[in-house]
Amino acid sequence: MDKWTTENIPDQTGRVVIITGANSGIGFEAAKVLALKGADVVLAVRNQAKGDLAKAEIIQEYAPAKVTVSILDLSSLKSVKLFSEDFAKAQTRLDLLINNAGIMIPPYGKTEDGFESQMGTNHLGHFALTAQLFPLLKGTGNSRIVNVSSTAHNAGNINFDDIHWESRKYSPWKSYGDSKIANLYFTNELGKRMTAAGLDVITTAAHPGYAATGLQKGLFLKFLNVIVAQSSFMGAMPTLMAAIDPEASNGNFYGPSGVAQQRGWPKQVAPNKLSQDEEIAQKLWTTSEELTGVKFSI
Repeated sequence: MDKWTTENIPDQTGRVVIITGANSGIGFEAAKVLALKGADVVLAVRNQAKGDLAKAEIIQEYAPAKVTVSILDLSSLKSVKLFSEDFAKAQTRLDLLINNAGIMIPPYGKTEDGFESQMGTNHLGHFALTAQLFPLLKGTGNSRIVNVSSTAHNAGNINFDDIHWESRKYSPWKSYGDSKIANLYFTNELGKRMTAAGLDVITTAAHPGYAATGLQKGLFLKFLNVIVAQSSFMGAMPTLMAAIDPEASNGNFYGPSGVAQQRGWPKQVAPNKLSQDEEIAQKLWTTSEELTGVKFSI
């Protein structure tokens, strides 16, 4: 099998790209590659100073790069709405939305809207963001949405009766798995609805394998980063393939090609069976609209 590399990415001049959480890790690496290919890249980040540093690093490598830093806090529906409105005022098109930002295994907490923090940030914030940017995506033509999941989706099994972990003992890892399988349900249901509507927007998903992204906290995970993890650049490759692959269709999932999908050049991979359950995907869609108060009109 020929390896898929950045050489497979054609010139991106004229294309407008948003990448959430693009100041570090795989989001930053994807942003840098696309900016070097000529895209107009928006770094959607929580921290202005970190976003500015990321922008400066990209421009230092490639002076003509078109990079903008915009504030987006996915744990705040108010911030999501403000970002979406400001973007729509400034831009007439959106070719690519990469829903990359995420938090991983924090202590129990809630977003300002009352959502469990991982489900609120990793899924519900991106659901609301995509819904509010969708008119631009739909109007651009041949646009694409990439949702960044994780092999942790294998541990996901959403409890809709206690989605915010108010009745159960909190498990940060199980909650993270729930949020990552939610990314796949969202990808599949959105793709299904767009296909039914005859739209030329494609939605795909990706996971980085085991990549040193900065999300891993604690001495043991940091130790594993040193001896096991592949680089953030390699971790970004499945995201880039999901974003660019001309053969992609709705629901395609991309990850590393190596053993257990942990390392290696990217390829299309198989998600677990539960993540393909259409009834759960529909239920999550309805639940997401109810929780966020955002109607996702296809």
